[in-house]
Amino acid sequence: MKIKVMFAVAALASARLIVAGGNVAYPREKVAAFIVEKLDLTSLPLAYRPKLEKGKKTFADYGFAAQRMDENEAIIETPGGVSRLAIKILDQKSSGIYVCVAEPGENGSEIKAQSVVLLKRKNPNALLKGRESFREFAACPDWRNRFGGRLRWRRLKIYAERAQFAQS
Repeated sequence: MKIKVMFAVAALASARLIVAGGNVAYPREKVAAFIVEKLDLTSLPLAYRPKLEKGKKTFADYGFAAQRMDENEAIIETPGGVSRLAIKILDQKSSGIYVCVAEPGENGSEIKAQSVVLLKRKNPNALLKGRESFREFAACPDWRNRFGGRLRWRRLKIYAERAQFAQS
């Protein structure tokens, strides 16, 4: 019995160390520059990533240049100004960095699309991988909120599908 208890304690202690070892340190200063340098664009949601090209992953690979960059925000665009992305750091934890990725409109004041993306990496040398997050921030309202939020957006979609079904 004592051996089983000791084995369980040892297993729990080692599991805690394994889980803690999975967290990779992220910089506390010049975070926007770090993201621009290390972000894997192919992992972003479809609305924000460029057309996939073999061997290209980062902003530099695709020819993007920083138009404006400060401690917690960056605006990146292609040399011709065809495509622009705005990245704003919302929250930083040991598990990852929450950013607001937005595609500004033509005049710069309106936004075509924006969402919260969680950036993570597996080891200190790896690129940052992004996935859309369901966590909401006041500084980055969901662009679908024009229609009253995610729930209402889903309801509108369901009603439209029902209407199409009823017509056929």
